[in-house]
Amino acid sequence: MQLRYNYRAYPDAAQRRALARAFGCARVVWNDCLRDRREAHAAGLPFVKSAELSRLRITQAKRTEERAWLADVSAVILQQSLRDLDTAYKNFFDGITGKRQGRKVGPPRYKSKKDTRQSIRLNTNAFSLKGNGTVYVAKVGNLKVKWSRQLPAVPTSVTVTKDSCGRYFLSFVVDTEPDILPQVETDAGIDLGLSAFAVLSDGTKISAPRFLRRAEKKLKRLQRELSRKTKGSKNRAKARLKVARQQARVADRRRDWHHKASTQIIRDNQAVYVENLAVSALGRTRLAKSVHDAGWSAFVGMLEYKAEKHGRTFAKVDRTFPSSQVCSACGYRDGPKPLHVREWTCGACGTVHDRDHNAARNLLCEGRRIVAAGRAETLNACGAPVRRAHVPAQRGEAGSRRKGQPTQAGIPGR
Repeated sequence: MQLRYNYRAYPDAAQRRALARAFGCARVVWNDCLRDRREAHAAGLPFVKSAELSRLRITQAKRTEERAWLADVSAVILQQSLRDLDTAYKNFFDGITGKRQGRKVGPPRYKSKKDTRQSIRLNTNAFSLKGNGTVYVAKVGNLKVKWSRQLPAVPTSVTVTKDSCGRYFLSFVVDTEPDILPQVETDAGIDLGLSAFAVLSDGTKISAPRFLRRAEKKLKRLQRELSRKTKGSKNRAKARLKVARQQARVADRRRDWHHKASTQIIRDNQAVYVENLAVSALGRTRLAKSVHDAGWSAFVGMLEYKAEKHGRTFAKVDRTFPSSQVCSACGYRDGPKPLHVREWTCGACGTVHDRDHNAARNLLCEGRRIVAAGRAETLNACGAPVRRAHVPAQRGEAGSRRKGQPTQAGIPGR
């Protein structure tokens, strides 16, 4: 399986200038190739092949006076930018034809130098890990890296990213074998919510940290200061950077908390079952800020790939399953209930239920049934069968193995 490992990089002034050139050249190649394909489509001409674009917009463009500065960066960066454009077109076409699962993606768009996030991607021909703990990037130099953990295998590609608050990151893609954990006897159904972030079927409640709500007061003050600055001024750029740093701090805290909570759940349970919530739809309601602050999609994604990595069972229960309407003790369906009803009594057996705990227990039973049946089919609130898609594989970026400068696994210099 493929995993991604992110590390913070600290380039010096000269290296930051070199990376800025690399970001700009990759962006120009992307826009030039995209423009050629759009013009060909508008003129009714065939789809322009990648080989033709590589010859015109990279090889021959370097020999012209207008694009001579493309030779100042590694050719691998330019070729990878063209490959990324091909991948974007493939995802778009596969979404139209139905070959790509999930939400359909739109066609590729032009990139701007004013985008808050800039990135380049390299294969093993253009980077290598040095023995002194640095990472060599072609025509950039040896980047100082903060190694927070060891790489488990030889990386196949690396993405150099600059985020909105000016931080640089190296994202390595490695092919590793699953790290199977010892088997345990417990499994869990998880009901996600807002008052409590998650309620497990054994009664455990994980309170919602609400990182955005806690930082909202400072964010409002920083955004008021930003709105008072003159557009295009240096003071506005400084104020924008302060807002971006505060937003990044909130996102980092939330991601770190998600990782710790999901890892603990995967270690303690042999099987995990969670409801497949419509987060994009809930994000358009009056609860949008709280829904996005909770970060359910990121948390479920972590549970999914960590279950695959550690040999655990993971399944999603369809959102139409009436987990809050069925009594987990006798199976009697008591009908829908408004959200303000947090406790209710079963009309058949008289059991008093906590709404979230009862839903988690029902998700556990339904998840066990799905896994035992070996098919993704359940009943919705109306009693009709609902066919669900298979659990997707762990998301990751496909790396490319190419001959070039040698790389080594682990942290250099240790």
